[in-house]
Amino acid sequence: MKNTQITLIILLIALSGCGGSKDAKKQSSSEGNPPSTKASGYWQQHVDYKMDIDVDVKKYQYKGKQTLVYTNNSPDVLDKVFYHLYFNAFQPGSEMDVRSRTISDPDGRVKDRISKLKPSEVGYIKVNSLTQNGKSVSHETVGTVLEVKLNSPIKPGEKVTFDMLFNAQVPIQIRRSGRNNKEGVALSMTQWYPKLAEYDFEGWHADPYIAREFHGVWGDFDITLHIDKDYVVGGTGYLQNEPVIRGNKKTLRYKAPKVHDFTWAADPDYIHDTMKVPNGPMLHFYYKNTLDSEKKKFWKDLQPKTVELMNYFSNHVGAYPYEQYSVIQGGDGGMEYAMCTLITGNRSFGSLVGVTAHELAHTWFQFLLASNEAKHEWMDEGFTSYISALAMNEVMNRNRVNPAEGSYRSYFSLVKSGKEQPQATHADRYVYNGAYGASAYSKGAVFLAQLGYVIGEDNLNKTLKKYFNDFAFKHPTPNDIKRSAERISGLELDWYLTDWTQTTNTIDYSIKSVDENNSITSVTLERIGLMPMPIDLEVEYTDGTKEAFYIPLQMMRGEKPSNTSRTLLNDWAWAYPTYTFSINKPKSTIKSIVIDPKKMMADINRDNNKM
Repeated sequence: MKNTQITLIILLIALSGCGGSKDAKKQSSSEGNPPSTKASGYWQQHVDYKMDIDVDVKKYQYKGKQTLVYTNNSPDVLDKVFYHLYFNAFQPGSEMDVRSRTISDPDGRVKDRISKLKPSEVGYIKVNSLTQNGKSVSHETVGTVLEVKLNSPIKPGEKVTFDMLFNAQVPIQIRRSGRNNKEGVALSMTQWYPKLAEYDFEGWHADPYIAREFHGVWGDFDITLHIDKDYVVGGTGYLQNEPVIRGNKKTLRYKAPKVHDFTWAADPDYIHDTMKVPNGPMLHFYYKNTLDSEKKKFWKDLQPKTVELMNYFSNHVGAYPYEQYSVIQGGDGGMEYAMCTLITGNRSFGSLVGVTAHELAHTWFQFLLASNEAKHEWMDEGFTSYISALAMNEVMNRNRVNPAEGSYRSYFSLVKSGKEQPQATHADRYVYNGAYGASAYSKGAVFLAQLGYVIGEDNLNKTLKKYFNDFAFKHPTPNDIKRSAERISGLELDWYLTDWTQTTNTIDYSIKSVDENNSITSVTLERIGLMPMPIDLEVEYTDGTKEAFYIPLQMMRGEKPSNTSRTLLNDWAWAYPTYTFSINKPKSTIKSIVIDPKKMMADINRDNNKM
């Protein structure tokens, strides 16, 4: 989605890719309790957009009228607001341009292309006037952000109305948005309007648009679009009317409730197909009539697969809440939006299904569970990579034991590269694009896959559903997924969130020695890496039998459940680098000893896991 390296990572993932101890189960009665955000008085802002947009498809320009009703649900008095003007990134000398030309591994789609744009090819959004409750208000455009000093502060609980006149130009397709992409799609309209920045418990999030993704305010959209009558339009929102045609233009009106963005695409050569999900939404598919016959067939074959994918995600995370979803050919690869995705369409069938699976999964992670993609990119890309790998494993009948194995491989490569930064790094602050991709997509996916190892697969499945039920239509943070897992499992998981996401500590456990004394075998394990983990261990005896051992991590304050027989050993406290236990059999009867036989722990050196 974000660069060439990342596309490779996604492809690898697509191709690759609960209870507790008795004490823990007693604690899990808190499962039904509200999350900490609710208990502490969770709030979020609200927006109501009404826009009238007149598009000149020949000049790739448009004029807009925007009325925005902003509700301050915060406990704070606001004396300023900010808008994102994303199209301004596509101008020579912008931060996106300079960053792309100075990073050592630039996105192959961007490189130095922005610096070479002509005035007729750049993107811009120009705010011509802005009023607050009918009175002009001071504003200044600073790169991709509009800074607004209010005439009067917005008090807690107060609603204000901002009226804006603006005009804009659609840039040549370079990154996500634009005109005339490489497959000839006329208009991929994403991040196309002045969008109010999010204000939450951390304050304003008026990030400049440099490379990464987005964070928006939940609200309702009412969009009237005037466009060439021959253009087929698809995207966010429910069409409210039959097209009203006057001269060469038609007028379309869309409403989109409870979303934090609005996207559309348009082209005169779109084929528009639909397919209904039983007891679910209507699926829409928009793809170019200029595709060859084989690729058109792939788009037809994609449609029942998308039904299966929609059902998979609804069943395993939470019910899809809208009445429609659209898969639209457009953009520069694949990118998720409200009720839709834009994907390039000239692909093999496997790639077409894979990118659709990934982008559709984003409806849950990050669209409905609207984490801040600039600060916690691994929560949307990683969780999406995890669940879409599972979905592809089922929908494409791959039958892989660990559908996330590609993510593990990519994470191991990241560690070996020496370029890893903590996942808590702001998405724009990674030194390397490749390191961002591996961290966000792969290490983020391993966070969930490995969480299943820590708390048990059944608990992980329940955790995802609880996380969705508690935080859909909100802005969850990393602590919220951790607390959801804690409430389900009854286990303490602060250590897991801290080490995995806020450090580059690694997991490395080894079998240090195996000794015998009086026909009793003594096994000593060693923790080499700084990150602690509970230990699953399997002993195979020379007679062919196997015995499972489980070593709880003391700071978890409990054990993960098991549906099979195992020997429960004493806790291992993290500060002790070694741990010794005994097997009441001679060493000669032991064929092998393996740490983590299912390879679900992201141990960076598995060579020392076996005797």
